[in-house]
This record gives sequence, structure tokens and C-alpha cells, in this order.
Amino acid sequence: MKIWCIEDDLNINNLIIYALTSQGFAAQGFGCYAEFCDGLKTETPDLVMLDIMLPDTDGLTILKKLKEDVRYSDIPVIMLTAKSSEIDIVKALDAGAEDYITKPFGILEMTSRVKAVLRRCEKHTKNSTVLVSGSIEMDTERHVVTVDGEKTDLTLKEYSMLKLFMSSPRKVFSRENIMDIVWGDSYVGESRTVDMHIKTLRQKLGKAGDIIVTIRGVGYKIEPDGEKR
Repeated sequence: MKIWCIEDDLNINNLIIYALTSQGFAAQGFGCYAEFCDGLKTETPDLVMLDIMLPDTDGLTILKKLKEDVRYSDIPVIMLTAKSSEIDIVKALDAGAEDYITKPFGILEMTSRVKAVLRRCEKHTKNSTVLVSGSIEMDTERHVVTVDGEKTDLTLKEYSMLKLFMSSPRKVFSRENIMDIVWGDSYVGESRTVDMHIKTLRQKLGKAGDIIVTIRGVGYKIEPDGEKR
């Protein structure tokens, strides 16, 4: 499990990294938000420990940015700060933090809280309602589709088709299958209708639409790794 710590006090940062590494975690420290953003370009942590008072951006602003971005909103965040007033704690928890640890803190308590948060989030992940194919994510509970973190507006039929494909990646669906499942008894017409909806769906998904692959003479499927249409 990768745990990242954003803390500008080098001594505290090193102490946290040492303690987490000793517990078997792959821990990494960052001194500011800019360094953390550079890290996100190549990796995604399993948990973030976040100070509030940082040199470039305050921790609450960082927390809100993470929770508002669908690429990172599921990453659990533990605030680790000297600010100990009730209002500070409430603000952080209301903004989406999973826990709040005040300085000075005990190493054993800190590592215990990290493990507790990871256990809770693991249970949540097992019950996740999010489907992922390539850069496309579909939250079936909130009925939201995003591409590279940006929301994409789809019609009900387009959404239903995409959900069908994402629920069974690499499975080929004939036009007749798609008509039966998506339209049901509500529509009687030519299977050409499916082709037109596929065309508009690909357009709305942009480059990510390439994962919807045409199987000539048969129908369509999603290939998460992408193939030529």
C-alpha cells in the first residue's frame, strides 16, 4: 500500500515515513502541494496524510480539490496538523477527510489510525458501484460518466449502452442483443438505430470512444486496451 505524506516540517515528515515504512507500507514524503502534484503524474497513492499549514497551498484546499476530482476522490485522506480547534476538525471532516490527527501525536496511535482507515476503505471498495474502462469511469449509483475526470453528458440510451458494454468488457453484443436490452419492447425498428447511437456515443467520449470496437457483421464490444474500430 502506497501512503503519501504532505508535510513541510522535514523532521516530522521523516518520522512519519520511517514509522510507516517500518510497518511495511511504501511511504513517500512531499514538502508542498506542487511536489505532490508532480507525484500524481506517474502514480496514485492508496492514502494521503495531509498537513493544513503548507507553504504553497493550505491543506483544506488540497483536500477539497482531491475530493472534487473523480480520479482521486476515493483516496482516503488523514489530516495531520497542529490546528486542534473543534471548528478546524469539523471543517476537515465535512470536506471529506477520513480522520484527523493533531500534533503532537504518538507514532503507535498514528499507524493504528492509518490501518483502521485502510480497513474501512477496503470494505467500501469491495462494494463499489464504479465501473472503469480505460479513461472512462461510470458511477452507476450517481448515474455519472466521466472521461479523464471530466463529466460527460449522455442521453439515457447512450448511458444504458455504455453501461452494458462496461459491465461485460470484451464481450461482443450483436445489434439485436443491444436493441433487446437497451430498448426492450419500447421500440420497433431497424438495428441501424444502434449504429447511430454508437456514433454519437463515441463522439461524446472523444478519444476514449476508441475502446468501443466494431465487430464487422456482428455488433460491438468494449476493449479497455483499445483496438482499431
